[in-house]
Amino acid sequence: MAHCFSRGLLMLAAFGLSSISLAGCMAFSPDGGMTTVSDLASQTINKDVAFVRSAEGAEAVNVTIRRLLARTLTIETAVQVALLNNKGLQAAYNELALSETELVEQSLPPNPVFSISRISGDGANEIERQVVGDILALATLPFRSEIARDRFRQAQLRAALATLRLASDVRRAYVRAVTCNELVVLLTDAKATAESTAQLAVKLGETGSINKLDQAREQVFYAETTADLATARQAATSTRERLARLMGLWDDGLDFRLPNALPPLPRRPQTLPSIEADAVAHRIDLQIARLELAALAKALNLTEATRFVTLLDLAGISRRTQDPEGAPFRERGFDVQFQIPIFDGGEVRMRQAAETYNLAFNRLTERAVNVRSEARDAYRVYRSSYDIASHYQREIVPLRKIITEEMQLRFSSMQIDIFALLTEARQRLGSLRGAIDARQRFFLAQSDLQTAVNGGGAPASGGDNATTIAAAASADGDH
Repeated sequence: MAHCFSRGLLMLAAFGLSSISLAGCMAFSPDGGMTTVSDLASQTINKDVAFVRSAEGAEAVNVTIRRLLARTLTIETAVQVALLNNKGLQAAYNELALSETELVEQSLPPNPVFSISRISGDGANEIERQVVGDILALATLPFRSEIARDRFRQAQLRAALATLRLASDVRRAYVRAVTCNELVVLLTDAKATAESTAQLAVKLGETGSINKLDQAREQVFYAETTADLATARQAATSTRERLARLMGLWDDGLDFRLPNALPPLPRRPQTLPSIEADAVAHRIDLQIARLELAALAKALNLTEATRFVTLLDLAGISRRTQDPEGAPFRERGFDVQFQIPIFDGGEVRMRQAAETYNLAFNRLTERAVNVRSEARDAYRVYRSSYDIASHYQREIVPLRKIITEEMQLRFSSMQIDIFALLTEARQRLGSLRGAIDARQRFFLAQSDLQTAVNGGGAPASGGDNATTIAAAASADGDH
């Protein structure tokens, strides 16, 4: 069969081998490209990730999740459970593995096309064999392979971005769920006090000791507190369900335990004098945009190099003719096909490539400006939230405690009546709710600060499933 190859076939084979040696054939990595994702997750949020691709891997992950859920969840264990168990994140890793297949595909030369035809008649027959190869694809193989590597690097960063996005969403959901638990505890105590007050007001009203106005005030406070408690319980259930969704929990994991109060404030806030530079250097979305610009620059050069030639095929031909009146004879040769740029000289493709590059450049510049602004704003919100929460913790709550104790002493010595004491209790309830809200805002701002520096914020589209690139956290309001 080797004797049937013509000089054109040998040229095609030699050119193909030289192109393969230049580009280098890629092979599938053992981890599906997860090394970059794992390293970024470890360095950025100090968490482990796992791409579950076998029954053994799934069982190992399940063992870890059961161990983490066996105790009261902290914010860090909740994030770890989500990173291991969320199926949307696993789907993002599947997308990464798919992008690796594209990388390997782009690193391989195009398969030659083999054809054979037989024509016979009047005792004569002709057999023709052809092997056709895309010379242009072979010539551009090294460039296309390099562009594909940049695209795969982008896919790795997108998977890492999905990981950080999920971690950010879990942190916010955890803070809101625990805040609702703390509010339920506070309002449960307040309701018990308001109920006793309302019952006392009814009895005093029956004896004529208080008028209807004071009696109605105590009863409406009890009614409002009851409504607030019902709202807080509903919010606690909803925020817990959202946290369960983000952690990917099924029936057997829904009984996880959450604390009834947020942790105390740190002793001092973070000091980040170079937060803008840190954000520009570490934001994953900026890294993706830079790689996109680099890939487009290479694609622009490739488009310019091939603007006049968009189709170039080389065919090696071997033809054997059998004539009944003579001896059989062979014909060998080659056929070249190419496009003649009469109407389209490649200017349209050049203009498209150039404008696409300029668009990406302007998007990258805009993104860099926005990243710096987001980092500054996130740090200002973080510091002001810390100061406000600290003010409640150091000043308002202790002063309210002193006022309550003094009012109780005066009530014991009959210097004030029960209604003055209860008025102060309502005011104290408002201060405690303000303190809880201030602490919640601080921990949310802390999560936003980490997002502003490393990336992982929700895209503009929004949605409930925040584990893939096209999804993000729903716009939950503060409770």
